[in-house]
Amino acid sequence: MELLQLKYFRTVARHEHMTRAAKELRIAQPALSQTIAKLELEIGVPLFDRQGRSIKLNPFGKAFLKHLDRALSAIDDGLQEVKDLAGLEQGYITLSVVSTQVLGDLLKAFHLEHPNVKFRVHQQPIQTMIQQLYSGEVDLCIASLPIEHAGIETVTLINDEVILIVPQEHRLADRRSVRLCEVAHDTFINLKKGSNIRDLTDVYFEQAGIQPDIAFEIDEPASVRSLVKAGLGISFSTLLNLRYWDHTTVVPLRIEEPVCHRPIGLAWKTDRFHSLAVRNFRQFVMDYFIKLQKEKCLDEVIIVPDEGRN
Repeated sequence: MELLQLKYFRTVARHEHMTRAAKELRIAQPALSQTIAKLELEIGVPLFDRQGRSIKLNPFGKAFLKHLDRALSAIDDGLQEVKDLAGLEQGYITLSVVSTQVLGDLLKAFHLEHPNVKFRVHQQPIQTMIQQLYSGEVDLCIASLPIEHAGIETVTLINDEVILIVPQEHRLADRRSVRLCEVAHDTFINLKKGSNIRDLTDVYFEQAGIQPDIAFEIDEPASVRSLVKAGLGISFSTLLNLRYWDHTTVVPLRIEEPVCHRPIGLAWKTDRFHSLAVRNFRQFVMDYFIKLQKEKCLDEVIIVPDEGRN
């Protein structure tokens, strides 16, 4: 039984899909299937239930994966500890994030102080982030809070505010804020289900008693903004995101009711070893967000309506 086999199995178990796992691992799908079949032969039982081209982790596979995650995490921790003892602040930090908007400035600033540290970054839904923390696939997560799971510690970085963005010709474009019920009959452009903002805004619609007309469900936030700019509907963003793109082509509006905030925090697994690089980056992120809020109040990114439009 080889370490590479075990790592391949863990990836297939996470995806429960050979083709997607092979793509992530950058190997041919037939070669991956043969590796998993050989592992099952060595163990003596099938680890997946197979129906046609579909595979699903079976009870044997689930039991094996539970212990395998701990074993691979222990190996990774051992390697990191040896590197720390040797005084090597280098290698990779693996990071999962809810949004990539803030990453450019954050990682650039860290790289200036720690040029030998490299990053592997994933943008994932919150449940996938939690699984990655437990399996040891990522060191840290920047995610929407709360995260209430045993063995995961969190610290709040910022209380981000969810806002509306409307086209410049919108009937409410001369306002600074609105109640969500005031746009109940508007056409909405939203991200697809499963994204953090979409999950939050679905809750806000429910709180406001609105059955929204969602005409567009988009993968990319930039495409959402483009459609809003074209006057095809209205959508959501956040004050934090507004800092990192040119929002002068649309009009941001605060939401008075319901309360629309999302705490953004840093999360990590408490019972695994974290390298010196990870520990340095964790403190750096906390300090970075403190400075971010001191340098400029996020409220200032909201456009003040032109006097001629009042």
